[in-house]
Formats: sequence, structure tokens, C-alpha cells
Amino acid sequence: QVQLVESGGGLVQAGGSLTLSCEASGRDYSNDIMAWFRQVPGKERDFVAVLRWSDGTTYYPDFTKGRFTISRDNAKNTVALQMNSLKLEDTAVYYCAAHTGGARAWPLFAYEYNYWGQGTQVTVSS
Repeated sequence: QVQLVESGGGLVQAGGSLTLSCEASGRDYSNDIMAWFRQVPGKERDFVAVLRWSDGTTYYPDFTKGRFTISRDNAKNTVALQMNSLKLEDTAVYYCAAHTGGARAWPLFAYEYNYWGQGTQVTVSS
């Protein structure tokens, strides 16, 4: 059974840090592109970081570049999202997602992803 299970969400003060983890199981993800998305009520799901599992290359949108870091642990089959210098506007439900197979261009939209976790809430307080 394919599963992506997120953990690590919670309440953090602005300026603080938080690390999310996504445990991936049920299939071989080594050729996939993994991503973290976030969503607030009433808005679309936006990507915050993507990673190519095979070589670890990454890509970030401008609003997370320099603050967020996505990484994978091959031994544990996990994908982490380290978030630093958190802002109030980072408050959202964060989702781990897998785009199966390779891609020449980064898949940046939610519809391009095949598997999703259940989400974990991140709340940044002032």
C-alpha cells in the first residue's frame, strides 16, 4: 500500500524553526520527484520545495528560498522539510507528495502529483 505519512507539524513562534518529515512506503520512490506543498483554507495548494530523489537536486519558489530546505534520507525512505525564519504567513497545512517517474521540468502544480500524505498543520504565532 502506497503511503506518505507526514509528521512534525505544530505551533512555533515567528522567527523559529520546524522540521517536517514524510515517511514514504509501499513503492520504489527512487525515480520520483518529491515535493512539499502547503494550503490555507480557500486557497490552492502551493509547492514550497521539490526534490529529485535520484540525485537530490532541489528547487524552491522565491518565498521559501533561503529559508526552507528539502532533503531525503535513502536509508529511512524519508523526505524532510527544514523550515527556518518562519513567518506568520507560513501558517498552513503542509503536504508531502510524490510525482511518479522522472520529469524534464520540475512539476510545480498539485495536479501533477500522484500520491499525497494526509497533511500536517503548521501554525506560526506572533
